[in-house]
Amino acid sequence: MAIVYKCKHCKHVIGQLEQQVVSTSMLGWDRLSVQDKARMIQYKDNGDVHVQTICENCEASLGQHPTYYELDYFLQ
Repeated sequence: MAIVYKCKHCKHVIGQLEQQVVSTSMLGWDRLSVQDKARMIQYKDNGDVHVQTICENCEASLGQHPTYYELDYFLQ
């Protein structure tokens, strides 16, 4: 089982954890609302968990162009 953190905009893999047992409270998932968990965390058939987040480059672009927040995808 792997936990894969991926940017929701550019799809870049930010990081990956390869552990069999992980505490969701250590990852901060217990602080997410039910809606945020449903939107951000995807459980794959092979047991992997994919977490959508934002990488530093996309975060910087959003900071420079706040209107991009209105778009689902701002990268072409």
